[in-house]
Amino acid sequence: MQGLIFSGTVDAVQNDCDVLAATILEMARAKGWKIAAAESLTAGLLADAFVRIPGASDVFLGSAVTYDINAKASVLGVDADLLRTEGAVHPEVARQMAFCAVRRYDQLQYDGHILGLSTTGVAGPGPDAGKPAGLVYVGVSAPTHIAGGSRETVAVKLHLSGTREEIRHLSVLNALRAVTELTLSLGE
Repeated sequence: MQGLIFSGTVDAVQNDCDVLAATILEMARAKGWKIAAAESLTAGLLADAFVRIPGASDVFLGSAVTYDINAKASVLGVDADLLRTEGAVHPEVARQMAFCAVRRYDQLQYDGHILGLSTTGVAGPGPDAGKPAGLVYVGVSAPTHIAGGSRETVAVKLHLSGTREEIRHLSVLNALRAVTELTLSLGE
């Protein structure tokens, strides 16, 4: 994906997050979509990016913060065997978290028209389970224009740098950028 940002201070990325979140909320509103998230290393910052914007409650459903590896399996439904063998910081975990957020928050009236987002990674300050600080995966699961409930679910790998807080905020910024790029590539 183009345009991803790999370093920067919290203050430097906040304005970009606000602009992107507002744009995504408006796009979702226009399409009749809802937004749901599953967060690990960002622990609610992705949800905050949306709810900072007035009117977010029209579109944003919520975010499941599943910091613990077992919570990813029991609360979201991420494959427990995958988590045991690969750990939480893996592209397939990010994809499953995004897809599981869609499933967790879907209601009959939404008919699967939910944009699912996820973040998982190592914020630091040091490595975790052999994975370096700054290794982050962002998951996006978007409905497509194809009939029959089809969706595109992807994971984006990031190598971020900075403090623990900067990595967490950069993860949110890049999640918002990934959503923007995926929805544009789908012609959505």
